[in-house]
Amino acid sequence: MSDGVRTTRRETLAAIAAMALAGPLEMAEAQHVHQATAADTKAAGGLYAPKALTRHEFDSLRALCEVIVPGAAKGNAAEFIDLLSSQNPEMAAIYTGGLAWLDEAMKRYHNADFLTSRAEDRTAMLDKLASRNNKAPELAAGTRFFYWTRRMTVDAYYTSAAGIKELGYMGNKGMTEFKVPQAAIDYAVKRFGTA
Repeated sequence: MSDGVRTTRRETLAAIAAMALAGPLEMAEAQHVHQATAADTKAAGGLYAPKALTRHEFDSLRALCEVIVPGAAKGNAAEFIDLLSSQNPEMAAIYTGGLAWLDEAMKRYHNADFLTSRAEDRTAMLDKLASRNNKAPELAAGTRFFYWTRRMTVDAYYTSAAGIKELGYMGNKGMTEFKVPQAAIDYAVKRFGTA
């Protein structure tokens, strides 16, 4: 990411946020964001202070991330998204606008904003937004927002220490032998048949 010229933390995070708009982040960039959120949390006395989002938006995003990936809070997914959003106005607009849309839609369908709604109402709304069969024009903005949030939540969580641990990744280590788990073989044979 560097051509020998020293960049500031802000410049680095802004560049990473721009990359995130284009697609999934590489592990090195994601790790930089995780380190920055950890430093910000530590500097704030252990409680992350949202940078791009209001407290309500941030808490709503945290709840949304937990629905998408249970345990996402352990990977600081909402903090990851908020920090990147603070460095890129386009990303900030996606999240502030999307969270406002989600709150209004929840009020319209379930008489409560996303954060204060019942778990089953949240799931019902997100099922509508996630469905490929959903062509309702009134849900189009929410569908785009939910796509973004799912992608960023998964990127954030599975590049965090908690997500990496969940995957069982042990790092790049030499192995004397590699065995494909029988469950994987059984699945492949069932799904694709024999060779």
